[in-house]
Amino acid sequence: MTPASEPLDEYRASGFAGSVGVGEHPAVLVIDLARAYTEDDSPLRAPVEGAVAACGRLVDAARGLAVPVIFTRVEYQMDPQTGEVVDGGLFVRKIPSLRVFAAGSPLGDFVDHPRPAAGETVVTKQYASAFSGTSLAATLTARRIDTLVICGLSTSGCVRATATDAIAHGFAPIVVADACGDRTRPIHDANLLDLQAKYADVVDVDAAIGLLGGGRAT
Repeated sequence: MTPASEPLDEYRASGFAGSVGVGEHPAVLVIDLARAYTEDDSPLRAPVEGAVAACGRLVDAARGLAVPVIFTRVEYQMDPQTGEVVDGGLFVRKIPSLRVFAAGSPLGDFVDHPRPAAGETVVTKQYASAFSGTSLAATLTARRIDTLVICGLSTSGCVRATATDAIAHGFAPIVVADACGDRTRPIHDANLLDLQAKYADVVDVDAAIGLLGGGRAT
């Protein structure tokens, strides 16, 4: 579901909610589709099955169109003496349950579908944004990618942070509403509304697949 029109009309009246558009070389960016969000024994479990399935549709379509697909994952290194995370900084202090992403944890593995195929880029990160402390921006620039069609988990966290950083780095962010998930529907909807108003174009998965079909693969 894309953002409701009535609140957006109020934004538009104040000069918000324009469109970033789609460039000539899009890629699909799949954010953190980890088992930590789908396994019942995980502290990060969330009702995201529908979003994961929609991500699968989007990734399958992108691959069929020869559009690049890039995945992100979270992984932390642990001090073997203290058992503490050594590269998570204040983020892990703020969200202690992120320790489920310790290197080697099965909860940090990708879901069954979609997951990276041979030759697809996987960006490992420690913070919310896929751009923070990673090679993502350089990778996109080298491949002449100008548009990111963003899906994954969670809407209010890593998806939002990545979209806001994407526009700051000069990449057009397209957030796929029904291919993103969060802990509650109100949180999901509120963040999509704010993204549409200020930072990204928000579309559904069918529209996103149509946009990919109109773009030229790199």
